[in-house]
Amino acid sequence: MRETKEKESEETKEKTTEQIDSVLCEWGEGFARSMQNLAKWILLALLIGCVVGGVSTLFAHVLAWVTLLREENRWIFYFLPAAGLCIVFLYQKFGKDDGGANQVFSTIRSQDNVPLKAAPLVFLATALTHLTGGSAGREGAVIQLGGSIANQVGRWIRLDEEDRHVVVMCGMSAAFAALFGTPMAAAVFAMEVVSVGVMYYTALAPCVIAALIASRFAAGMGIHPEVFHVSQVPELTLISGGKMVLIALGCALVSICFCLLLKGTGRFYKRYLKNPYVRVAAAGCAIILITLLLGTDDYKGAGTGLIVRAVEEGEANPLAFLWKMILTALTMKAGFKGGEIVPSFCIGATFGCVAGQLLGMSPSICAAAGMAAVFCGVTNCPITSILIAFELFGFEGVSFYLIAVSISYAASGYYGLYKDQRIVYSKYKAKYINKNTRA
Repeated sequence: MRETKEKESEETKEKTTEQIDSVLCEWGEGFARSMQNLAKWILLALLIGCVVGGVSTLFAHVLAWVTLLREENRWIFYFLPAAGLCIVFLYQKFGKDDGGANQVFSTIRSQDNVPLKAAPLVFLATALTHLTGGSAGREGAVIQLGGSIANQVGRWIRLDEEDRHVVVMCGMSAAFAALFGTPMAAAVFAMEVVSVGVMYYTALAPCVIAALIASRFAAGMGIHPEVFHVSQVPELTLISGGKMVLIALGCALVSICFCLLLKGTGRFYKRYLKNPYVRVAAAGCAIILITLLLGTDDYKGAGTGLIVRAVEEGEANPLAFLWKMILTALTMKAGFKGGEIVPSFCIGATFGCVAGQLLGMSPSICAAAGMAAVFCGVTNCPITSILIAFELFGFEGVSFYLIAVSISYAASGYYGLYKDQRIVYSKYKAKYINKNTRA
């Protein structure tokens, strides 16, 4: 009897030992695979951060140089129609299949493939647009730059399709971080913008590393982060919070109007100006005429000067946001290149500044909050918007930024700048909807 019990005890010990060994073996293999994948993505992120960061830094220097050249030689502005004709010719000749930033999003979802030639095309076209004073940003260009270069690097090193999706997001993050100096927002933007409501957490580590490397690379080459000083931040009370809710609702309405204006302008061009050469030349002439009638150079380029005055000085023309919307729509939908995000910053900052003055609240904090709120409304990226506010304005007005972004996100509906952006999770109910936005 005793022998039987001892035998059973030994068998139990052996089984337990085998089970422990099996668990340890599985854990060891899983840990080894995790470390192997982590090492792979760290190396790839370092590579993408350096390559894309270098190209984006060069791009930033070129844009700064052409902007300075235009400001010192105002007559260059009259060559805007000619620059538009050159851009259309380049895309008719070499980039007929170019889909802009939307093509990068489609590449991540395996619905398209962004070619390497998109990088030099958008580089040159955006430089021409800024040189001649078109009302355009630059983030659309850097999304294409980063996405196309990273996609090609992924092909060269023979990554499979799933890994190339992550590499493309790394390229987007690196380019965004190098140009704006906001690595936190850049890393999250790439994961958030493609499918709103579903974050691509697989890309978290590589996107963060690529963004940090690219931003440090750019800083080392003289591209410093854009930081704005917000003054007179009030205490959060029921009254000040209520006023910020009103401003955020206004920003949501402005973001909807901006998206509809872009869409309507594009339809008008396609219906009445079907020839792309006639379209871009006519748009260039219209932009010149409107600018001369307004008697100011404020709306040329991205509109950074307007942002600085609104946020740091609390000053803005009451209709500045409207004119920036109109001129950006005329520019971008005609065939010029650049992007709509920095103009949306300008629109939000000037609108928020004016709204703050009307409501008797600090125009500086209202401009900063408006900038983040309109960006959120047109991109449907609330986390990125909050991080951008933190990185550009600091943490003193955090409560107002949170209010502005959350209200704008909820109130701006399913509109957006990017037609291939997919809102996967409802803004109003806890359910999946799988809905495409329409710019």
